[in-house]
Amino acid sequence: MTENSNSPAGLTTKDAILRQEQFGKNELAPQKQESFFHKVLHIISEPMFLLLLVAAAIYFFLGEPRDGAIMLIFVIGIISIDVIQEWKTDKTLNALKDLSAPHVKVIRDGQEVTIASVDLVPGDAMMIYEGVKIPADGIVIRCNDCCVDESSLTGEAEGVWKIATETALPSSDHWRKDYCYAGTLVTQGTATVVVDKIGPATEYGKIGIDVASAPDEPTPLQKQTGSLVKLCAGIAAVLCALVAVVTYINIPDHALGDRLIESILSGITLAMAMIPEEFPVILTVFLSMGAWRLAKKQSLVRKLPSVETLGAVSVLCVDKTGTITMNQMTVQETWAPDGDLETLCEVMGLGCETDAYDPMEKAMLRHCEKAGFSREHLFGGELISEYAFTNELKMMGHVWFHDDEIIIAAKGSPERILTIADLSAGERAVIDDKIQSMSEQGLRVIAVGLMKPKTEADIPQTIEACQLTLCGLVGLADPPRESVKADIAICNQAGIRVVMITGDNGITAASIAKKIGMPNLDHIITGDMLSEMGDEELREQVKDVSIFSRVIPEHKMRIVKAFKENGEIVAMTGDGVNDAPALKYADIGDGRQFLNHC
Repeated sequence: MTENSNSPAGLTTKDAILRQEQFGKNELAPQKQESFFHKVLHIISEPMFLLLLVAAAIYFFLGEPRDGAIMLIFVIGIISIDVIQEWKTDKTLNALKDLSAPHVKVIRDGQEVTIASVDLVPGDAMMIYEGVKIPADGIVIRCNDCCVDESSLTGEAEGVWKIATETALPSSDHWRKDYCYAGTLVTQGTATVVVDKIGPATEYGKIGIDVASAPDEPTPLQKQTGSLVKLCAGIAAVLCALVAVVTYINIPDHALGDRLIESILSGITLAMAMIPEEFPVILTVFLSMGAWRLAKKQSLVRKLPSVETLGAVSVLCVDKTGTITMNQMTVQETWAPDGDLETLCEVMGLGCETDAYDPMEKAMLRHCEKAGFSREHLFGGELISEYAFTNELKMMGHVWFHDDEIIIAAKGSPERILTIADLSAGERAVIDDKIQSMSEQGLRVIAVGLMKPKTEADIPQTIEACQLTLCGLVGLADPPRESVKADIAICNQAGIRVVMITGDNGITAASIAKKIGMPNLDHIITGDMLSEMGDEELREQVKDVSIFSRVIPEHKMRIVKAFKENGEIVAMTGDGVNDAPALKYADIGDGRQFLNHC
């Protein structure tokens, strides 16, 4: 989109103004609010409401103004129920909208300044750091241990370590490590990013376009009621004609004009008996009661017919991260070679940042607190120095004066920590087997080591120079929600097929699926496989596949469409922005957690 040379010097104010005229502001296209008149017109166009209006008109024509007025009162009442229900839902949705960071630091005219994120233009050099929500897509040109939480787009809870574009290797992955995406959160480090795409052109914006382009298809209930109205109208028309003819034949003694009027009125009277004018009233009242009961369970219902559709669902597509799982890294297993889990826990806590942003460090500190090691105990000593985490080292350490002794608490990837740990060949083999066992369970394994220098002069200058005693291994994962296994069982009993769609890898997805009791775990389709499939092949594949891994938002949307084209009634649940297109295309979409991103 841009023609910049990825320069960290940024733009001049003049260049920024010209580019804003060319590309516009960095904001998503605002959704047009439907007027009250259009909402009412849309409701009246429903077959059942047209039925009521026709019935009212006929009553007035037959000289029964009271019955006609009653029909119109029913119409006004039902319209009011629908409009109020939609207004309440829209009001709640609007209150939840908070999409982008309000300000961002950029380099303009050679100086670092803070501007509104809507004023970003392609070519701007923006500065991102811990705690910043990235407001535009861009290329990473400088990076200092920058980790970004991209779970809102990718569905993966694990942070992504960014690298400068000049050191990046070619990759077929959709999500790049030398690229930052709008709507994601910086959890650690800093980076300089040259803005590449803004507004609707970003990955975030493309999702919005997919949502906006999704057609508003009638629900199964609307299709059924439409068919019912047509059937009733057809029968009524035939009977009207038959009765009119029979009546005309049976009253030959009447004048021609009176004979025609009498015949027509007789036919219309019988036709009115065929019209179930009470049905729309009863249907709307009961659907409103269903919406009210769902609202008590914190579920928003925007369209009343979707209440009935919920009961007809045959396939439930679920996102893994944040829907099946808690979207919160948790310590699942700890293991110490000598069995001393207490020391492992304490050293693990000492190795964490005192003000943790990283989801894994937050999980470790929560585990420490549950084990009785408070933050006051862990961080109450003196922090002498630290070994910063880098993507190359993949390990870090803190040097504390803690409980009257100097302690170096180090943690990181087992492959790197074990290189500086004092281990025999036999001990190393046992540890490697344990790492393999924990990894097969879908756990993210972290090794923890300890060193106790006698004096400050003995503290190594770098973490690579340390000689650690391995305290043990920590296995982390995003665990399933407690109620999910029972919910899956209920769905299976009800004949609802549950399908997992995730941006995570297949091994982790299969491990979670096994824990929650999902069937058909052997056959997994990846995003790369999906990209190579045509729509017809995908429709065949979805008939017996229950896990889709490494997918992007477009893939989720295609999977939902494939199920619908196979005649299924599809429900979709998700908690991320990446789930929005699929939520929109599904017959039923539950995005209660997704609303936090909208």
